[in-house]
Amino acid sequence: MQRIIAGFLAGLSFGAGLAIAGMGNPLKVQNFLDVSGNWDPSLAFVMGGAIMVAFPFFQLARKLPRPFMADDFKMPTFQQIDKPLVLGSAVFGAGWGLIGLCPGPALLSVSLLTPQALVFVGCMTAGMMLARYVAGVMVKRRMNAA
Repeated sequence: MQRIIAGFLAGLSFGAGLAIAGMGNPLKVQNFLDVSGNWDPSLAFVMGGAIMVAFPFFQLARKLPRPFMADDFKMPTFQQIDKPLVLGSAVFGAGWGLIGLCPGPALLSVSLLTPQALVFVGCMTAGMMLARYVAGVMVKRRMNAA
């Protein structure tokens, strides 16, 4: 139960920060990316502020034997930059730039019942399901080829 409460409070804090910073507004992102037009640097300040708050905690986490609310740290071990990573990053970036939403702000906007966010989250969910399916098919093909 403590993990659920801690997760809820962390999500609530994250969502409140996004709302206060105005990051639920897709125009913030689109104007940040429009460097030759109506450029809005506020997204850089939000990112910078988030990094300044998170950095000391990441440093602390490296020194802890285990997390406070879990049995162990779930750190990624795969360090290679490969085609799926580059392609996935490009698709994510293109979608982010075109629509002005990424998953966190999109969920914030869904809570406000913004039609654009409802469509985005529906498509994002379908994309995640499709990606999981495709990854499973690829694993099966590799197993059959070996």
